[in-house]
Amino acid sequence: MYLTDEQQAILDGAQGETMAKVMKTLVMYGETFGADKLVPVTSEYNHLVTSFGLKMMKPVFDLMQQLIDAGALSTQKFSVDPRPVDKNVPANFLQNLIFNKIMYATQDSYEEQLKQLGLMDEDAFTCACYLDQMGNKPQKGDVLSWAESSAVVYANSVLGARCNRNSGIMDIMGSIAGLVPNFGLLTDEGRKATWIVKVECKNKPEAQLLGSAIGMKVMEDVPYITGMNQWLGTELTDETCAYLKDFGAATASNGAVGLYHVENLTPEAKEQGAGLIAEGAKVYVIDDAELERVKENYPVMWKNPDAKPKLCFVGCPHMSLQQLIDWTVRVEEGLKASGNKKVLIPTVFTTAPAVKKEFEKSEYAARLQATGVILSYICPLMYMNNPLCKAMPVMTSSNKLRTYTTARYYTEDEILAKITKGGN
Repeated sequence: MYLTDEQQAILDGAQGETMAKVMKTLVMYGETFGADKLVPVTSEYNHLVTSFGLKMMKPVFDLMQQLIDAGALSTQKFSVDPRPVDKNVPANFLQNLIFNKIMYATQDSYEEQLKQLGLMDEDAFTCACYLDQMGNKPQKGDVLSWAESSAVVYANSVLGARCNRNSGIMDIMGSIAGLVPNFGLLTDEGRKATWIVKVECKNKPEAQLLGSAIGMKVMEDVPYITGMNQWLGTELTDETCAYLKDFGAATASNGAVGLYHVENLTPEAKEQGAGLIAEGAKVYVIDDAELERVKENYPVMWKNPDAKPKLCFVGCPHMSLQQLIDWTVRVEEGLKASGNKKVLIPTVFTTAPAVKKEFEKSEYAARLQATGVILSYICPLMYMNNPLCKAMPVMTSSNKLRTYTTARYYTEDEILAKITKGGN
């Protein structure tokens, strides 16, 4: 890998032993993936994935402290993934004991480390840092040092920034050095589509289901998706961005997609069109039958598949402001139609702290509260990592949460029916 004289000097120890190790880590990372050089990080903010104080992460805490002690701090302010615990989310005495005394006992001290390294602010805990209210929305062409699969795929695809699927340590290394290795999705060639996905559904496909199907088919490759403009249009409206947020999260978690292109919609697809498609690209046709086949093949991880759900999570990744408003209205209408006043299954909507604050200024906050739905900022995945929570029959509209936990996937319409009408 080519290094400038300045970069080589850092590697040789000109800025101290710790910075030399940071540079060595980046060089080794780049060489592993065939990078030709290091390129500057150009975005104003970074996004980290290590935001929860698991005791088992002590090596990470130790590394963070070494960086802090050496003054090797982030060159950018950064956001991080959601907090793992919220006292407002339903949990019994034993579940809370495991959360607070065993699993996330070091949460406070770890958050203090994050502040010292360069945390944006007290509200900078979300997997959807790119939402307008969060203040971490990269510009087209920005080079990032982000982690978090759903954030990376959104930044690449919807915003047109450039970022590889980094780990939760590599993200901070790149941010400290202000450099990342040039390979993969940072390059023009790496952003070419090697799959053409033709969507031939009769109705608008569920975002999380469509993303799941594509992710499992193309894995880490880049898909070029056609047939969606009839439902999504050709402009990135709030509604369309919310759809792509959930869609992308499913492609990234059910496969390993870091970038997708939607014909006539996403920035690079609008600019380059079919020029983004690599020679010899494979074709995948998705119709309603294919989506149903994918859905029916999801494994049911509940001990009793016929159990009545005890908890429902909506918002993985975190919900946008418009999604919160839309879901409030849908829940109200569902309850009115069924003759019920409050949701029949404990239900948690999760969103970014800044979005939550904005939503709470609106009339919809009181209306949502009246339905019995709980609004929280947590990561549902981290909640489900509790062994006692893992054993519960939890349902979700998130294919990301389904993939990483025992939660069971239902479409949004199915979720709405179950929480407002009841039944298994």
